[in-house]
Amino acid sequence: MEFSSDVLTFEVDGHVATLWLDREEARNAMGSALWRDLPLAAAALANERDVRVLIIAAKGPHFSVGLDLKEFGGGFVAGASSSSKAASNAQTFAAVRSMQASVTSIADLAVPVIAAIHGYCIGGGVDLVSACDVRLCANDTKFSVRETKVAIVADLGSLQRLPKIINAGHLAELAYTGKDIDAQRALAIGLVNAVYGDSDEVLAGARALANEIAQNSPLAVQGTKAVLAANDGRSVDEGLEFVARWNTMYLQSNDLREAMMAFMEKRPPVFHGD
Repeated sequence: MEFSSDVLTFEVDGHVATLWLDREEARNAMGSALWRDLPLAAAALANERDVRVLIIAAKGPHFSVGLDLKEFGGGFVAGASSSSKAASNAQTFAAVRSMQASVTSIADLAVPVIAAIHGYCIGGGVDLVSACDVRLCANDTKFSVRETKVAIVADLGSLQRLPKIINAGHLAELAYTGKDIDAQRALAIGLVNAVYGDSDEVLAGARALANEIAQNSPLAVQGTKAVLAANDGRSVDEGLEFVARWNTMYLQSNDLREAMMAFMEKRPPVFHGD
């Protein structure tokens, strides 16, 4: 895979790729390099036909402490240098939209994405994991939609994606207070699917789940993700029409033939995604 970054690294094992947040010395604080490189990583992954599932994990003791305030804080206080307030506002708007697009590049991946979380997952970290399909965490994880504590409205996706993950009352409590919640509370409200003992165990759990998914037809898995996403803003009947059109295009695949042959021959199928 052709990809290089100072803050992200890739690891590929069979049909599963792991994208590491790799800025351990800064507790994986999210600076300009991350926002620049995350869409490049997504694009590199999209070109890897053999990769069927992505895991997002983090090096060091924490998943991410969120936005790198050391890098961005001075600009927020002083304001961008420009000839007018309007130009300064336009620069801020463009910067926010660019960071939003960076997170969305993960949500838009065709393959399923699993977040393996440990330690602090704060602010921008929550934005990132809310863009994933499945979230798993270690018992030491602390989540926080922290922005109100630093006088910001969360603007990178948490307030838009979390309503589809947890209910409105829990989200309102977390977003209004900026409080930390532990792994067990996250499990209870449906923010994560499972809690593991430590970072090694959550990564092992993510890999086991990823490999389970990767054994299925990649055409069918990616189609299922596309159909689930297409349900947003559609009626049930419109969603049914979408999946009917999808299967009209992709049902007659070699993977389906392989599934039928494997069933008749009483063996596990071997799918190739065609």
